[in-house]
Amino acid sequence: MTGRVDLNSDLGESYGAWVLGDDAAVLASVTSANVACGFHAGDPSVLRLTTMQAVAAGVVVGAQVGYPDLAGFGRRFIDMDPRELADAVLYQIGALEAFARVAGARVAYVKPHGALYNAVVAHEAQAEAVVRAVREYDPDLPVLGLPGSALLRHAEVAGLRPVAEAFADRAYTPDGRLVPRSESGAVVQDEDEVVRRAVMMATEGRVVAVDGSVVVVAAESICVHGDTPGAVRLAEAVRRGLETAGIVVESFA
Repeated sequence: MTGRVDLNSDLGESYGAWVLGDDAAVLASVTSANVACGFHAGDPSVLRLTTMQAVAAGVVVGAQVGYPDLAGFGRRFIDMDPRELADAVLYQIGALEAFARVAGARVAYVKPHGALYNAVVAHEAQAEAVVRAVREYDPDLPVLGLPGSALLRHAEVAGLRPVAEAFADRAYTPDGRLVPRSESGAVVQDEDEVVRRAVMMATEGRVVAVDGSVVVVAAESICVHGDTPGAVRLAEAVRRGLETAGIVVESFA
């Protein structure tokens, strides 16, 4: 391992009067912000505020693109036509780019959200559609995804930079995928355990799966979700634990 890792979080997921998480506090610990783009969460004012807060905190802004599924928070698979999905991804990147530019920054990478993130692990057509949209928008934008996923493979073939990601607060299956949120224990909330997992990921490129087996998760970026209970505390603890272990925490973008 390189001794360096990015720490990212999914942010900007409030909508109207409904507030989710404490983005400003999480931004004090992370180095990259996966900002919702209005399809699975976030409204224009939330996007504007979140990008402004990220820039003020010196945090890199990334577009977290998802299915058009506000009611389901983007966590329901949608069998979209690849052409429509590519257009939806392009639309979302452009929307966030407008607010990023107003805040004095730019969209620096793209990461799928929720059900789309899980789908593009193996769904070839949807993975290719996401990559096509990113490449058409800006071929210099990195794509963040699960190690070994179809998404990262298509990104590499298309000449984009694939960035492998690991999750400190999510449980893993023996084959290196995320345990579905519908299953018990899918979200890891114990602070000490989350920190141990993050440090192991950063120093050894491994994580212990739900069956006790060890999974290789060599990654350039580690995620702590902004909507996980105690997210602020977890982000602070993970940042502190990584730095105590001698890991330089900085954005990959």
